[in-house]
Amino acid sequence: MSRNAANVTVNVHHITRVEGHGNIRINIKDGRLEECKLEIVESPRFFEAMLKGRPYHEAHHISCRICGICSVGHTCASLQASEAALEVTPTEQTTRLRKICLHGETLQSHVLHAYYLAAPDFFGVGSVLPLAASHLPVVQRALRLKKLANDLCAVVAGRHVHPVSMAVGGFTNVPDLRRLKETQQRLIAAREDFRETVELFKSVRDQIPAFDRPTEYISLTRDDEYAFLNGDILSSDAGRVPVSEYLKMTNEHIVPHSSAKHARVKRDSFMVGALARFNNNHAQLRPEAKQAAAELGLQAPCHNAYMITVAQVVECLHCLEDAIELIDEVLRRGVRREPIEVTPRAGRGIGATEVPRGALYHDYTFNAQGLIEQANCIIPTGQNLANIELDMRTLVPQVLDKSPEEITLLSEMLVRAYDPCISCSAHFLKVEFVE
Repeated sequence: MSRNAANVTVNVHHITRVEGHGNIRINIKDGRLEECKLEIVESPRFFEAMLKGRPYHEAHHISCRICGICSVGHTCASLQASEAALEVTPTEQTTRLRKICLHGETLQSHVLHAYYLAAPDFFGVGSVLPLAASHLPVVQRALRLKKLANDLCAVVAGRHVHPVSMAVGGFTNVPDLRRLKETQQRLIAAREDFRETVELFKSVRDQIPAFDRPTEYISLTRDDEYAFLNGDILSSDAGRVPVSEYLKMTNEHIVPHSSAKHARVKRDSFMVGALARFNNNHAQLRPEAKQAAAELGLQAPCHNAYMITVAQVVECLHCLEDAIELIDEVLRRGVRREPIEVTPRAGRGIGATEVPRGALYHDYTFNAQGLIEQANCIIPTGQNLANIELDMRTLVPQVLDKSPEEITLLSEMLVRAYDPCISCSAHFLKVEFVE
């Protein structure tokens, strides 16, 4: 087909190798893009309504069930919100253990996406199953790394999916140092597997589509470390604000074709997640991660959304080494049961954590009895949806010389690159009925 006489309709129901249900609708008529939408078709889940009226010590157990992949991240953001409202300051030990656990979750999620969801596209297969037949050692490596990361979370927090020992102000049960040491030794041994992961993605680098669309990048940031657990909010366009001003950095709004909201700040859209973190905070990466970025051809600023997966691989090297060092600190200092003292009070608190897919916010208002009166949860994928659509609207006119099948694949790969968690993004705060 010629660029000026193309008539293509793309209807993908539903996108595969993503969490949840979403559709791609593209309509090209006479070489002109008439429609390009990412439709989120999941029913709203009303997270905030589930939290209303619940006591502070239940909030993190409820919110961690928003997402099985990001249970630890939701737990941490929820605990931060409660602690800010109730004027509770976690100890250094608690902060250190939360960081380790969050690194474990980031590792397992990035491995899941890079190997199971993204890699099949680079090898020209439809799923990880034929990949296991043609590249069994690759899939076995992925299984080893994901199990290790899950085990790390379990050692620190009791289990990964829906952690049980994290609490407002500390831990109800501290990790066993012997098991923690054993897990650290496994992390050290896994350095080779992560190096092989870098080599794997170096080998498929030419399969990553070329693309360039500058956008606004938003993430947590700190001057002293690559921010995951806490920090200020940094926009590449709007500057830096404290977490208490997070609403300035989200600006959610409803769009008619999606059960999930869109978000904007300075531009019509922005990006959160691994590539946004890399663009904003690459100077704080550990040396091993910087080396991996150089080998993989990832340089800041990078405006190619297809490179999000590469940024995830780079973050794996950072999280691995940082977790090993943090565990060293825990082993050197030891762990002790710390008393958890919380006095219910009225107040509002905001928590912010970088989960694998980007900045996550929990905002709770408590009454004097420590019951939640109002809650707001802003999910990373919801923040990315507008950017995904604008990326597709930029991409499609550039590839009109390709077949409908190729256009479909490139569009699907673009959505998959964001590693969307669609079910988590589908929620509303208010429902208005108009007669």
